[in-house]
Amino acid sequence: MSTDAERFAAAALACDGSVHWHARRTPAEELAAWSALCDELGIDGWDTYGEGGAVERLEAEVAELLGKDAGIAFPSGIMAQQCALRVWCDAHGTRRVAIPDLAHPLVHEEDGPRRLHGFAFEHLTTGREVATAARLDAVPGRLGAVVAELPLRDAGCILPTWDELTGLAAAARQRGTPLHLDGARLWECQASYRRPHAEIAAQADSVYVSLYKGLGAPAGALVACGAGAADEVRLWRRRMGGTLYRMTPLALGGLVGMRRELPRMAEYLAWARAFAAALSAQGLRPFPQVPHISTFLVYADADADAVNARLIADMTSCGMQLSPRWRPADAPGTAVAEFAVYGAAQAHDPAAAAARLAAIVAG
Repeated sequence: MSTDAERFAAAALACDGSVHWHARRTPAEELAAWSALCDELGIDGWDTYGEGGAVERLEAEVAELLGKDAGIAFPSGIMAQQCALRVWCDAHGTRRVAIPDLAHPLVHEEDGPRRLHGFAFEHLTTGREVATAARLDAVPGRLGAVVAELPLRDAGCILPTWDELTGLAAAARQRGTPLHLDGARLWECQASYRRPHAEIAAQADSVYVSLYKGLGAPAGALVACGAGAADEVRLWRRRMGGTLYRMTPLALGGLVGMRRELPRMAEYLAWARAFAAALSAQGLRPFPQVPHISTFLVYADADADAVNARLIADMTSCGMQLSPRWRPADAPGTAVAEFAVYGAAQAHDPAAAAARLAAIVAG
């Protein structure tokens, strides 16, 4: 017997359109895009264990865009960040890392960073609080690294202000501690800060970026950093099994995403903000009320299971997915869903989509 989550996923997969996530493309469509890009860029050879070919091209493009000496491709963001933090901690002689308590390594990695590397995490922030210089100053003792997650996803994808970010960077430099940016959604942040990617990345000693979130690739990640750390990051990638024999498919997905998705981030943010405003007018509660990036939370006084049942019925009847799956929120009697707005939403009017969603949520 299928679960509620499986039934929701099946109904969503059968839809022709969506408001949530990227526009859907078949494997054949994606492979065709990769092939066309190979012809365009003159990529006619495979990488070997991450060396050469499309991987080398991707690493160079990301490093240049972020203003760093080197980019190192990884099969996953989890591995990428653990390697970067291990390098910084080894260089500074301590495994203590200041990090938000809602950051990905603490919430979603099954205690892997501590078990594998012995990191001792100190809370830089707690709950829905962005990292600042004052919060770093409140963490005593020697640190191997400081982590800022841009945006803090599990807090509703909230961003520090530009002054807060630059202040944190200055405080880390004054302390002599490397600042690492968890930039899984850094591509989306640039539309909010409205500053060059390199200016954002310059605040940190190393930056992790994802290929499959904003860029829509099948998988993959990169760490961008200075030349002095790059060799050690590559060494830890090999130690952790990250140098796959062929990484070309991941790299081609990233290269296509940099051309297809990256130029549209401001467009996605504008749609998300219009959608959030329309949801507020319908009595739902976006958080942040004005989204910081094109991913944000929506709260409602409703039962999550009942909302999901109505959404399944709506998707089955009309073939369009208005919403991701809802879950119970912390407060009794409330539900929450995380919306991620990319290309799929652009075919729909945000006010009309909000009105229809509000009616389904209300039942």
